[in-house]
Amino acid sequence: MDIATQIRRDVIRMVHGAKCGHPGGAMGCAEYLSALFFRVMDHHPEFNMDGLNEDIFFLSNGHICAGLYSVLARSGYFPVEELGTFRQLDSRLQGHPATHEGLPGIRIATGSLGQGLSVAVGAALTKKLNDDKHIVYSLHGDGELQEGQNWEAFMFAAHHKVDNIIAAIDWNDAQIDGTTQDVMDLGDLEAKIKSFGWEVLVLDGNKMEEVLDMLTAAKALVGKGKPIALLLRTKMAAGVDFMSGNYKWHGKAPNDEQAELALAQLEETLGDY
Repeated sequence: MDIATQIRRDVIRMVHGAKCGHPGGAMGCAEYLSALFFRVMDHHPEFNMDGLNEDIFFLSNGHICAGLYSVLARSGYFPVEELGTFRQLDSRLQGHPATHEGLPGIRIATGSLGQGLSVAVGAALTKKLNDDKHIVYSLHGDGELQEGQNWEAFMFAAHHKVDNIIAAIDWNDAQIDGTTQDVMDLGDLEAKIKSFGWEVLVLDGNKMEEVLDMLTAAKALVGKGKPIALLLRTKMAAGVDFMSGNYKWHGKAPNDEQAELALAQLEETLGDY
């Protein structure tokens, strides 16, 4: 939990410093990203682009990259001080993850919503063909599932028994223009994804112990013939009371006063950059 709190603190400072960005989803997924990179994944901060013989991660909803950049820096991929360059001209830390500057931890440019699951399924299938027993993890927004390409990927993965992928959905019922129910209702995601042939686990994505327990349960399903999905019930901008659960923080930077108020609720645990 201490790491997740620091991740949220980093996100607030990065987005406030840049005066633009997407704090809501990054803060809502702080527990999940922290659990993956600090407790669950077998990954190598030395970083090889091919990802052989290690677990790999793809952030499909690339706009929440401030959270990913924070966990990458905090787990040793690049200096923590570089977080201060977020969204600046010529920075490696752009507003969506990109590969052209060679940022360690980023294997594909993401942020064109709906494409990440296809990439992750392809990477998982490649691992199976290479007899690499490691796991591919991915993270997606619930609003992103309004893109049809996702459902082709769900079908493909089940048909080909790509059972070494754990795809997480940030199920916070919020997107840039409002609630998912108002923009385009997703219905019963658990039943829908199960009907496509996946194993589905539902959890409170803002409770660290539950996240860790369900990731352990998901890993136990790897190799059993079905791809695995985690539905993370989260709150957008979780951790700061006046931001939490409000879709308006999807893509809005806090002003000076709001940043100060937010940081006052988030204890510095690992040291600010």
